[in-house]
Amino acid sequence: MHELGTVLYVIRAVEDVCRENDLKTVRSVTLEIGEVSGILPEFLTDCWEWARMKSEYLKDAELKHEMIDAVTVCLDCGEHYPTVKFGKTCPSCGSENTVLETGNEYNIKEIEAM
Repeated sequence: MHELGTVLYVIRAVEDVCRENDLKTVRSVTLEIGEVSGILPEFLTDCWEWARMKSEYLKDAELKHEMIDAVTVCLDCGEHYPTVKFGKTCPSCGSENTVLETGNEYNIKEIEAM
């Protein structure tokens, strides 16, 4: 379950931001999650509910998430296409000389704190 590792990393990063900016309480954290990152939002939320209680800054913080579409680019024809629908094969030219451009990452998009 890499969701727990993800949550612990996010909490440490947010706590660092709180210390650096003299913040006392976090109301919410918004994560962007890649469509093919393998992170399951429902597991992420379960881990968050457990882990946030152990943080002095995040006890009442809500976790929000937004999906980042998975997009692949064909290196032969330059086409950008939705990865989930077409996989590794370019729908324009049939090439498998493709690279995932977005959708495998996660980012802390926003921290709402006071």
